Amino acid sequence: MNDTTETEPESWELRLYVAGQTPKSITAFNNLKKLCEEHLAGKYKIEIIDLLKNPQLAQGDQIFAIPTLVRKLPQPLKKIIGDLSNTERVLVGLDLRPLREK
Repeated sequence: MNDTTETEPESWELRLYVAGQTPKSITAFNNLKKLCEEHLAGKYKIEIIDLLKNPQLAQGDQIFAIPTLVRKLPQPLKKIIGDLSNTERVLVGLDLRPLREK
């Protein structure tokens, strides 16, 4: 039996890498929280990684800029750099919305 219907992932694991509580880090978290509540309500988990406290954790996900959002689940892993203020870009980056053609 071959099931070709696409199912929506049941849980999303997101990891936000920041460096302390800078305005950009706080903006990124607030934008992410808002976006998750609007599009993934009840299906997401956000883990905040403060690289000032745990700099060694940057190597695991190969983080070169902050803030960086990493989508751990669903696979494949995706990264979005910045304060996540461009909602359209974040939705496309997380595969929550298809890329619009111009």
